[in-house]
This record gives sequence, structure tokens and C-alpha cells, in this order.
Amino acid sequence: MRQRTLDRLDSLYRAGRYEEAEAGARALASAPRGVRRRPAPQWCARALATAVAVAHGRGTEVPAELEMLIVELKPVVPEVHVLQLEVRHNRTVVLLGQERYEEAEAEAVGILRAVTRLAHLAPLRRLELHVLENLAGALCGQARHEEAEAIARGNLPRADGRSVGALQATLVRSLNGQGRYEEALAVVGQFTPVRERANSGRLDLVTGWALYGLGRRDEAAAAVRQTLADCERNLHQAHPRTREARTLLGAITGEG
Repeated sequence: MRQRTLDRLDSLYRAGRYEEAEAGARALASAPRGVRRRPAPQWCARALATAVAVAHGRGTEVPAELEMLIVELKPVVPEVHVLQLEVRHNRTVVLLGQERYEEAEAEAVGILRAVTRLAHLAPLRRLELHVLENLAGALCGQARHEEAEAIARGNLPRADGRSVGALQATLVRSLNGQGRYEEALAVVGQFTPVRERANSGRLDLVTGWALYGLGRRDEAAAAVRQTLADCERNLHQAHPRTREARTLLGAITGEG
């Protein structure tokens, strides 16, 4: 029964119904806990609730909860280890949002090593792609744009779902970081925007950076305003993407 509830809540999360998914996960997490070696439903529910909060843009609210879960989830069996890696992945996203790029890189590399060790025991492709996306983001944050470009280009062919939009935007960001703005815009033109709540405003934002780099301020401002509209409609006001878009718009318009 609880597993069916978890599956339903996970479906709500992946459909972008964050508020419903988190409320349900919090309710399930508060139920009495049994003791077992396999992941207890309460652990899974808490992991899901924190994942939703991070995706929504409220990562600053959950670092202590993420740390507690990571400690509790001792990797006794593969299922528990995988759940711990998913929680660590969300900690990486929080670190990126806090611009703690070196820490985010170290965490992502550690997760990828663990994924390699567990790959024969569990289907981890989706997690691996998310972590690679985070690693590329951490590299961009350290101005290591060529390395980020290689990761994005190398993994886009096997990406699906949210990873497609995230890696597309990361590729464009890496090109912007190298001053290859025309190429970045050409790459944008090759993509069909991925309409997922988690990707709200992502591609428009890096497009705005490319246009700004080319001195096309009016077009850049329009792209960033579209980013802000999408983020304000779909994500929490504290989302790091919203903060970046406001900073960029201020730079473009001189109103920051």
C-alpha cells in the first residue's frame, strides 16, 4: 500500500505537481517507522520530499534534512545505497545554487564513482545523467567551460526527459563561457525546448546570455524577461535561476 502511494507521489513529482507531491510525501514520512534493511517507506518519502523542495527552488530550506538522511542511509544493501546517492545528488544541486562549485564538483565525482560500482545491480542511467549535468554546471561555475562542453555534448545523445533540457542549456552555457556566442545561438536553434516545470526558463536564460554577449541588448532583455515570467509562474521565488535572471536583466538594462 505504501509503495503504491510512493509511486503515485513520484509520478506527481515528475509531472511537475510539486506542491501535491511534497505534501503527500511529508504525510507519509510522518507515519510510524518500521525497522528493516531495505529502504523504509519513510526514508523514501523523506528523500522524495527533499527532492521536490530542491526542484521547486527551495534548496536553502533542506540542507540539514539532506545531511541527516545521508547519515541515516547507511549503504547496507544496494537499494539503500542508491537512495543515499539520490539524496547526495540533491545536495549537489543545493551546493550549485549556493555557488559552492568546487564542493559540488567533488560530490558529483563521488556519486559517479559509486554509480559505476553499482551499475550492475541497479538501473542508474537517469541518476547518472542528472549527476553529469550537475558536474558540468560545477565546471562552468569554475570557468572550466571546455570540460563542461565535452560532458554536455558527450551525453546529450543518450539523454531523455528533464536531462535533455538541462544538458542542452548546459552546452549553451559552456559555449557562452568561451565567448562562442554565435555558435551558442546556433545550438539553441537546433533544440526543441523541453516543456517541463524543472526546466522553466532554463534555455531562455542561456539564450539571453548569448545575446547579451553579442551586444543585442533588446533581444537579450526579452529572453531574460521570458525566463523570469516562466520561473515566477512555475518555480519558487527563491530559485537560483530566478536570481540569475534578475542579475542578468539588471546588467542588460542598467537597472540592477
